[in-house]
Amino acid sequence: MPTVDDLSAFARLAALSKDERNTLARAGRDVSFPARHRVIQEGRPADRCWLIRHGRILLDAHVPGQGDVVLQTLDSGDVLGWSWLVPPYRWHFGAVTAEPVDAIEFDSAVLIRFGDADPRFGRALTLVLFEALLERLQATRARLLDLYRNPAEKCTTDSSRTVTERGGR
Repeated sequence: MPTVDDLSAFARLAALSKDERNTLARAGRDVSFPARHRVIQEGRPADRCWLIRHGRILLDAHVPGQGDVVLQTLDSGDVLGWSWLVPPYRWHFGAVTAEPVDAIEFDSAVLIRFGDADPRFGRALTLVLFEALLERLQATRARLLDLYRNPAEKCTTDSSRTVTERGGR
């Protein structure tokens, strides 16, 4: 079982009080995965989440005719998995280790039980997870804007705004 000190090493958990980190620690267990291990299979039941201590995990999505396409790389300090928060409690993406990974794994049934027993803990945990989700969405948005930007456009940035100039008329 991880300790409060173990969880304190994760900057993402700074918003949790020591008591809340203690509650979270009681729900966790240390796990390790070898390289190329499928941690999450898209479409399967979502019943846990992880804090990555060391290593990298690739988030992917199955694309018909192309197989599993990597969407993002998660590193030490990142959170993996929040599909357990929202019905139908199924993974929306897949995840495979790019290298050996050490993580703290949390059983969602235990987290839900702790959150029901202590709504303040439940709310604090939910905010931590949604903050991670928002950061992931913003990173995805930036990648999509870069990927699908019109090659004839050139983006420049000043301190107050981004200016898009269209080339060739």
